[in-house]
Amino acid sequence: MDFGIFTFGELTRGPSGSARSAAQRIDETLRLATLADEAGLDVIGLGEHHRHDFAFSAPEIVLAAIARETRRIRLTTAVTVLSTADPARVFEQFATLDLVSGGRAEILAGRGVFPESFPLFGYDPAQYDALFEDKLELLLQMRDHADVTWPPPGAADGVRPRAHHALHHAAIAPRPVQERLPIWRGVGGTPSSFARAGQAGVPLFLALLSGHQHFVRLVELYRTAGAQAGHAASSLAVGTGSHFYAARTSRQARTTFYPHYAAYIEQNMPRPAGTFPRDQFDAWAGPGGGLLVGSPAEITERILATHEALGTSRFMAQVGLGTLPFAETAASVELLATEIVPAVKRALGED
Repeated sequence: MDFGIFTFGELTRGPSGSARSAAQRIDETLRLATLADEAGLDVIGLGEHHRHDFAFSAPEIVLAAIARETRRIRLTTAVTVLSTADPARVFEQFATLDLVSGGRAEILAGRGVFPESFPLFGYDPAQYDALFEDKLELLLQMRDHADVTWPPPGAADGVRPRAHHALHHAAIAPRPVQERLPIWRGVGGTPSSFARAGQAGVPLFLALLSGHQHFVRLVELYRTAGAQAGHAASSLAVGTGSHFYAARTSRQARTTFYPHYAAYIEQNMPRPAGTFPRDQFDAWAGPGGGLLVGSPAEITERILATHEALGTSRFMAQVGLGTLPFAETAASVELLATEIVPAVKRALGED
């Protein structure tokens, strides 16, 4: 099982009304990546958003900067909003990142839950699903072939509107260091998304915004669809991500994190909500919720429970949420790397 962190780089306003600048947030992210690399974490991911309250609209550029500051940590997005991107450009960017980093790049492709990129890049939100499915299919073709014809020979006409213009033996260059650039599919809670991920034989990444018990049957659907399509079980990996904060005690973690997280929920969600009450926070952080906030022992127990229920091979902690100061984020990541990860690996016999 591997472990990592990710951040959206949000620029959340504090009580005074001021927020970090994008430059400050990017600088903190570079420092955090170096810390994670030196602490032995396996992967770091950056989100993609196109709003004034987020620092990363071009995460691949920040990942390239991270590549030059680190030695071993893998570099991914969280997520690449493929519905409103050109698959050729995405593949070329990440193949280049793979070359820059010595073979450490990955893509986590998703439809995205924030709507801003659709009008920005001239796409119809009503085509949300069709755009993503078509572009993911093309992206996988580009991963597997240095020259691509699109639609692929033998593709049924009129199955769905094609989201990309026709290509005839188009050169897809440069090629990455890795023979098959890892491409994960990010999913929410739609059964068809799990089934399609299985049919394509791509690893699945699930944001656990609620308890893992809600996703057991969906993950079973993914693995069944993958097996029926002839994919090896080893290719059907499942990763999860959770909002995360660790401190020495659960009480300390919740007391420290709540006001910073409340600011995030109130300002930075796709549709920012009103006041986020403490009792709702405590419910989300409880055993049946998706929020991982607590002591190392408590978080270890919950990661293991999710692993047992879903058969996960990757856990990623979303860190630095809201107005949480960098020092607090760094301390939390240190606890993840030095106490939580070793405890999980011991329990799984992987130490």
